[in-house]
Amino acid sequence: MIRSDRRSWPLAIWLALLSGYVDAIGFQQLGGYFVSFMSGNGTMLAVRLAAPHGPLAGAVAILAMLLALFVAGVLVGTLIRLALPRIGQVAVLLLVALLLGGVGVLGGWTAPAMVLAMGAANATFERDGEVSIGVTYMTGTLVKIGQHLAHTVAGRELWGWLPYLLLWSGFLVGAGLGALAYPLWGLASLAAAVAGALIAAGAAWRLCPAA
Repeated sequence: MIRSDRRSWPLAIWLALLSGYVDAIGFQQLGGYFVSFMSGNGTMLAVRLAAPHGPLAGAVAILAMLLALFVAGVLVGTLIRLALPRIGQVAVLLLVALLLGGVGVLGGWTAPAMVLAMGAANATFERDGEVSIGVTYMTGTLVKIGQHLAHTVAGRELWGWLPYLLLWSGFLVGAGLGALAYPLWGLASLAAAVAGALIAAGAAWRLCPAA
């Protein structure tokens, strides 16, 4: 994964920070639902379906919509990568910026736009048709930290866990920044996310293979 292309580390960590930032804003805007952490939404959906009259009843349609929009974002992002193999990474990140800015802030469809953007962001890093670095879901990253720490303890490698720790830390820092920004500026906080996505697109352009 990350170890295979060290040039991708800084961009991946930056996007993890961006994803954490957007997720924290979305979490507050939606009153406890996630725009990038779909495992959490999936658990909440299952609980509500299993106990429709319990203390957590309701919001099934909202959760189902969030999950569907996330998958749709991944689908669109992947199609872009397939259609534009050389500059697909850049195009995906420009789409993320467009969704967070043009549609999210100006169009009034903020929550769907955030979810679509976070889904699409996961198509940024692909290898052989599969996601090579997930930038919005961190459970797998924690697993990688544990696996590579085991290899370190066994004497097989020294620093293999570090990029995954930086990836997770980036997400955590971003979420903290989003949690601080939203009470102060509301949805206008997404302007920083748009800028972050544009910066990422510029960095991705520099990583594009030669024609």
